[in-house]
Amino acid sequence: MERSRKTTREREIGGSEEVIMETEAKPKEAEPPAEDAEKGDTEATSETDAGNATTQDSSISNGDDADGDQEMVDLKIIWNKNKYDLKIPVDSTGAKLKDRIHSLTGLPPAMQKVMYKGLLPEDKTLREIKITNGAKIMVVGSTINDVLAVNTPKEVIQQEVKAEENKKEPLCRQKQHRKVLDKGKPDDIMTSIKGTKERLPTVPLSGMYNKSGGKVRLTFKLEQDQLWIGTKERTEKVPMGSIKNVVSEPIEDHEDYHMMAFQLGPTEASQYWVYWVPAQFVDAIKDTVLGKWQYF
Repeated sequence: MERSRKTTREREIGGSEEVIMETEAKPKEAEPPAEDAEKGDTEATSETDAGNATTQDSSISNGDDADGDQEMVDLKIIWNKNKYDLKIPVDSTGAKLKDRIHSLTGLPPAMQKVMYKGLLPEDKTLREIKITNGAKIMVVGSTINDVLAVNTPKEVIQQEVKAEENKKEPLCRQKQHRKVLDKGKPDDIMTSIKGTKERLPTVPLSGMYNKSGGKVRLTFKLEQDQLWIGTKERTEKVPMGSIKNVVSEPIEDHEDYHMMAFQLGPTEASQYWVYWVPAQFVDAIKDTVLGKWQYF
């Protein structure tokens, strides 16, 4: 380090002697290299940013906070032979459940037929439906590609059948049905409630007649997506997806009961007739077999 010397010359007033005073300047402290200074500034900035990031992260929600304080229920979703575990607030509606099923399976809500002791209503909560932990929820439905692959839409068949029905006399007056209805109401038929709609009972619908006048019972096997049509001789296990249409009509003078046909093939000749169906279950039967979405 280079030294600098400061010299001050003073001369006394009366003499010729020259006095020289010398002072030595202290060397300056070395300044830190520019690289080290920049590093220090960077570290300070990083610490500040890290502190800000911590503050921000603490306020970010992962989307589950809304459910945190709600009572939850664990469900088993079964669709297309696949099983899914789902935790959802017990006060969620059936429509919300369909949205969650959509996120699990990719099956759009409009294409879903969700069943728990019958077709699950969209406007009621899971609590109101009395769904509990571990409940199995059956989902039936096809993707858009499956729907487009079907040649004959169910809705077209239903429209054709309805048009034909409008041209005919009431079903209960037709000769083929009168011979069964004239036998009268069965003694062991289930009680009917006119003007109400109920979900399917947990027991088979029994005590009804078929077209030959024999006793018949209907069992809805939701887990297998099948309708079991049982008689004294045998039980037919019919996939619900193969049923093209369901028609019904109140029985004259007994409007609290209906006659109902399940169309098992492409024409009316394949209709399987059941008589004395309690009126309160008619809509539930149609919704369960056909679903509210009827794309095929």
